[in-house]
Formats: sequence, C-alpha cells, structure tokens
Amino acid sequence: MMMINGVQTDKLDALDRGLMYGDGVFRTMVMRNSSVFWWDIQYKKLQDDCAALGITCPGKECLESELAVLTAQTPECVIKIVVTRGVGLRGYTANLAQQPTRILSTSPLPGFPAEYIDKGVKVRVCDLRLSYQPRLAGIKHLNRLENVLARTEWTDAEIAEGLLLDARDNVISGTMSNISLLKEGVFITPDLSLCGIAGVARQRIMEIVAGWGWRIRIQPVSLSMLIEAEEVLLSNSVIGVWQITELQEKIWQPGNLTKKIRCVLHESH
Repeated sequence: MMMINGVQTDKLDALDRGLMYGDGVFRTMVMRNSSVFWWDIQYKKLQDDCAALGITCPGKECLESELAVLTAQTPECVIKIVVTRGVGLRGYTANLAQQPTRILSTSPLPGFPAEYIDKGVKVRVCDLRLSYQPRLAGIKHLNRLENVLARTEWTDAEIAEGLLLDARDNVISGTMSNISLLKEGVFITPDLSLCGIAGVARQRIMEIVAGWGWRIRIQPVSLSMLIEAEEVLLSNSVIGVWQITELQEKIWQPGNLTKKIRCVLHESH
C-alpha cells in the first residue's frame, strides 16, 4: 500500500523534484506486531537528513497517523518513508519547489535464507568505487545510482552482498548495509565523513557495544584490515545483523559477537 501526502494513491506528479533530480531523503524500517523498530531514532535521522538538504520534515505525529492507517491491515511489513522537496518548475533552483512531498509505502518482509543467520553470508568486492561528497556523506538521500550500478555486478544467488570501496580503496559499506568489524578487541566501523550512509542499525550497534564497555573506533578501513578481522558484520534496519563468513579466499567461522548483538537488537526495538 502507498500514501502520498496523506492520500492512498500511487500517482506522483511528474514534476516532483524527487523524481526529476533525486531531491529528497528516505528511511526504511521494519514493523512487527504493529510496532516500528527504532521509530524515535528513525524519525530523528529523517529530521537530520531533511535539515541537511534544507527540506521541511513532516511532523512526527503526522507520519504516525498516516502509518497507522497504512499498516492497519499489515502489522508486519517493511515501511519506507520518502520526503522530497516537492513539485516545482524545471530547473535546479530549490526555491522553485512548492511544499514537500511525503510518500509512505509498505511491502512484505523479505524472506532471506535462514542460513544467513545460522551460518553467515558470502560477499564480494564490487568494482564500482564510491565518489566523495562530504556535504552528502552519511545522508540517506534519493541519489542511489552508485548502489544500483554496484548491485548489477553479480547475479550469483550465493552472494548475499557486495562491498563498496572508495577511490582510495577504503571499505565504506555494502550496497545495502553498513559494515563493522572486531579486530584485536576493538570494535571498528568505517569513517563515513566523505561518502556512505550512516544507518540506524549501525548507530544502535555502536550504542550497544559502547554499553558493554568496548573500545570503538571510527576510522578508515582497508580491505586487508577487514580480511584480518576476527569477525565482520553487515547491518541495516531490515536485515538486522549478518556475519560475513566468506570473502574471496577468506573463510570465517560463525562468531559470538554477531549472535550477541542480534539478540540485543531484537530486544531493543
């Protein structure tokens, strides 16, 4: 189901700047038992990303009211919220837009293989390299062509995810996920100050690990550092957390950290 500006419809104005220029942001989240996982954090991220682009964010109560209508018949689903700058005249000038457009939609929960949880996942390194744009780094904006192109690089169903590197060959993320790793007792996640998306699941995992008293580092991560790590995790708001157990010639055994984090994530939504 879909709602656009509070109306149940799938018809969007062709002059909407989200369609014309990718001028907007979005969040993706899971609802189970009529409860949206990490809703307060998700909404705060939406606010922050809208503010970074100078777009007025819809009110929290407005979105909650529309979500209640949209999910009345689907208490377990994936929810996507898109906010664009709105409909405007042709041209890049942002002030040509009218009021922001909000798009809420639901889709079925994905059916990933159970072995992704039990045994971990196989991944590959993508050929595409992420470009630098500090003003957009960390923001979940609508310009996702790099991710789309990277995802076209493989069709092997055994490969669950592709790793994205930057122009200096630093590991940044997966095509749909954030990356974290455990190395010599330190929890490390890539620096996203130049590119990449700072996801909500990544934030929650860092909060959890910090609560355990672990040392955390946000820093550049080379591919060799990742391969030498004791445990490597993928995360997003839909999959939760998966462990990487195969990359190139490297094989990891399922570890305890991923399992421990997964348990806490499920309890903390």
